[in-house]
Amino acid sequence: MFSAMDATRTEPAYLIEVFKAVQEAGCDIINVPDTVGIMVPSAMYRQIKDIATEITIPIDVHCHNDFGLAVANSLMAVEAGASQVQVTINGIGERAGNADLAQTVMSLTSIYGAKTNIRTEYLVETSKMVENYTGIRLPPNTPVVGQNAFSHESGIHSQGVLEKSDTFEPGIMTPEMVGHRRRIVLGKHTGKHAVKQSLESAGIKTNEKQLDEIVLRIKEIANKGKQITDVDLYAVASAVLGKASSDEEFIKLKEVSVMTGNILTPTAVVKADIDGKEIISAKTGVGPVDAALSAVRDILGESNHFKLQDFRIDAITGGADALADVYIGLENEKGRIVTARSANPDIVMASVEALVNAMNLLYKK
Repeated sequence: MFSAMDATRTEPAYLIEVFKAVQEAGCDIINVPDTVGIMVPSAMYRQIKDIATEITIPIDVHCHNDFGLAVANSLMAVEAGASQVQVTINGIGERAGNADLAQTVMSLTSIYGAKTNIRTEYLVETSKMVENYTGIRLPPNTPVVGQNAFSHESGIHSQGVLEKSDTFEPGIMTPEMVGHRRRIVLGKHTGKHAVKQSLESAGIKTNEKQLDEIVLRIKEIANKGKQITDVDLYAVASAVLGKASSDEEFIKLKEVSVMTGNILTPTAVVKADIDGKEIISAKTGVGPVDAALSAVRDILGESNHFKLQDFRIDAITGGADALADVYIGLENEKGRIVTARSANPDIVMASVEALVNAMNLLYKK
């Protein structure tokens, strides 16, 4: 492949002259890179169309995202005759990055009906893997693979999606196609339908008056800037109903001990009552939090089929004694995802408590 660096700022006639020369020399494919990301989609279409009329070998494009147009330019190039597109996972690349793999592939697959050799059901998993390896986190509203890509909060949106998924989703792209899951999240825009559905999925029944009160309280919490988790919802429901919303906790945390140091492998010991039986587990990890969470998961033994989907830590207050707010998303083998959080000055305890809360919620379902 011959790549003409900065092709989109090159004089068109000279660029085609060069491409013709390399084609005659036996080149297999030419690459047209928008090296500094200055093309607009209409100009990209015209340029590739002009090149395609003069060149018979395949055309490839490489678009940068300096103006947020890398995916759009790549799609226009395909419309104009390009048969190959260079992309990167999560759009990572020089400066503002390159055309994003997931966005480009799903646009070609779902909108254009094109065939690619990409197994789209692994797009989300691959994106998360690259996030973990690079430490470069994606905004939750990232298209296709972002946490909120198939999440719905607005009352009319969530009700519509629950009744017919393509009401407020593209339809031609479903969460299952990319390895995602549809989520109804609770917040200040939440309607009664979504709250009722979330409660009923946990076996909690309410009358209309109780449901109205629960929705009102949820909105009050969300209006204070707090993200609503399943634990918050069930706590509110329990208070409104005047009784526990479900059976006694399956896992009761009794003791957590962590040992760490500059020459000691971080080790955690967790003691808990599991359905009335005392279980002790000890695990090592890359750090005290990792060791503690591994020990908590280990106390379930072979019955641990949970997969950690989300884990975030925020410092609520300033200073060395800042209160740690840990948010966890946990998925069981049936694909059910619950969210839980805990706040504690001890970051290890906050993490352990949040994980145990999430596990208990999944066991109640």
